[in-house]
Amino acid sequence: MLLVADTLLTGAQLLRPGWIDIAGETVRATGSGEPPGPPDRVLGAVTVVPGFVDTHVHGGAGANFTAGSTEQTAAAVGLHRRHGSTTIVASLVTAAPDELLRQVGALAADVRAGLLDGIHLEGPWLSELRCGAHEPLLMRDPDANEVARVLDAGAGCIRMVTLAPERHGALAAITQLRSAGVVVAVGHTEATYAQTRAAIDAGAGVGTHLFNAMRPIDRREPGPIIALLEDDRVTVEVITDGVHVDPAIYRHITKSAGLQRVSLITDAMAATGMADGWYELGPLGVQVRDGVARVAGTETIAGSTATMDRVFRFAVAHSGLARDAALCAAVAQASVNPARALGLPDARLVAGAAADLVVLDADLAVTGVLRRGGWVLDPADGDA
Repeated sequence: MLLVADTLLTGAQLLRPGWIDIAGETVRATGSGEPPGPPDRVLGAVTVVPGFVDTHVHGGAGANFTAGSTEQTAAAVGLHRRHGSTTIVASLVTAAPDELLRQVGALAADVRAGLLDGIHLEGPWLSELRCGAHEPLLMRDPDANEVARVLDAGAGCIRMVTLAPERHGALAAITQLRSAGVVVAVGHTEATYAQTRAAIDAGAGVGTHLFNAMRPIDRREPGPIIALLEDDRVTVEVITDGVHVDPAIYRHITKSAGLQRVSLITDAMAATGMADGWYELGPLGVQVRDGVARVAGTETIAGSTATMDRVFRFAVAHSGLARDAALCAAVAQASVNPARALGLPDARLVAGAAADLVVLDADLAVTGVLRRGGWVLDPADGDA
């Protein structure tokens, strides 16, 4: 299948006009100018980008990944794929030991079936002081036996674990998780700068939704934010939904960490794609008002109702860069960087990579999604 578009961003190059040659589920070649043969589809005045990689998402379409139900998982995945997320790592919140094992086991089956691309454990080894939309009574220290049981339940499907490095046993858990090939993230933490540095030295390589559910920066105690930003070994997540961080904070993060160390995420929960109302996130009730999710009865933000195309548009609009540079930066942050940070397959549209792409109109709204060489959302249908 040979596709031609006015603009093609591969994650390595900006091609205008550009073409992409797809064989089965993979990219055979890309280039600019005249295509190597008669195109199967001329997409026209659109921008084609690599499929989005969402490494931190809890649900959508009224469904929760914590349900451990393939039906609910499929509903959430379907919504996010239609908005351009061709790679999805399902996030779980803090849960009791037996319930956590049940959820991990159920999602692992969905990973093996190809419905998901991995599992992210956001908890239970977090700080009660920075619990966010997690049940603090269920938070606990990481125990080597429990970590081993969780890894066994996940059977190679767990991609990332977020923990608070100040918890007793955290550094040993980081070593244990890294030995199993799991990426460790620092988040929901009251850690000091020194404790965060120790976690990074032990192998932690991601900062979970930077600035949110973290000890803030203080002039005499820099805390986790500065430690994560200044270390080249760390990729930092940012929820650019227009709610979690101010545009100036997003620009500061990008300038401080560099374009290659920032990953855009949704942190989306069940209400994504749905109307305002009452929902659940793990064991907690969530009320959504004006599209903003909050723990019921509080002003605590409970994930987001964003999809990856929305956070992509925010990044382009608020980067402070010229349009083409902003598009290239957003492609790195929404696709290339998160895939690299979690050891997922290369998300760039290059020879040999998966044929995962998103077609965007002049307003960067999704009009088409191709996953593994097949249309999830076909631009020709005209109902995007």
